[in-house]
Amino acid sequence: MPIRSFLIVAVAALALGGCVTNSTADLETPTASAATVAPAIAARYAAIDSDQHPIAAVEPEDLNPAYVRQLVDYRSAEPPGTVVVDPRKRFLYLVLEGGKALRYGVGVGKAGLEFTGTAEVGRKAEWPHWTPTRNMIAREPERYGKWAKGMEGGETNPLGPRALYLYKNGKDTLFRIHGTTEPWTIGKAVSSGCIRMLNQDVIDLYSRVPKGAKVVVR
Repeated sequence: MPIRSFLIVAVAALALGGCVTNSTADLETPTASAATVAPAIAARYAAIDSDQHPIAAVEPEDLNPAYVRQLVDYRSAEPPGTVVVDPRKRFLYLVLEGGKALRYGVGVGKAGLEFTGTAEVGRKAEWPHWTPTRNMIAREPERYGKWAKGMEGGETNPLGPRALYLYKNGKDTLFRIHGTTEPWTIGKAVSSGCIRMLNQDVIDLYSRVPKGAKVVVR
């Protein structure tokens, strides 16, 4: 692992584990304010009651047309099946054949906490378990202390209904691609380093990406 990438991971590990919104996070977004999405697109983000736990609909006002799931033209040297994350633009691409990709909006970590480089999906989990880090508990004991032993998967779990765990050289980087209980944060730099998606989108991505898939974070 290059020294720079190692240092980024090492620093981020101090803040990660929770992958939740930082109370002092930068909530700026690089795009203009959201317009109303078409009804057909909003329907993709309807409530889901057929999963292990119910999944709430995303309110239309929380959907930015730039960040909803869509098929786009995308030229890449990466092979089909690769996941490419562009934190600056707040997009995740699933590379397809024929110069196309599925593009999803994401929320990303604050500057200095995000992972960069190449990894792979080392593990996948439905309704994953979440545990805040020691630093998170020390910083906000009233908020996180009760979850010191972790939180089981469910409607209020910060990781949402699905998580893809990023590994490098066989080791967990502590970075995840996961859902969120805060859909309004998509398109923003708010988390402790992980890559968050709308719950309906992370379910879609989870169904398409197998364990071992290549992940490139720019």
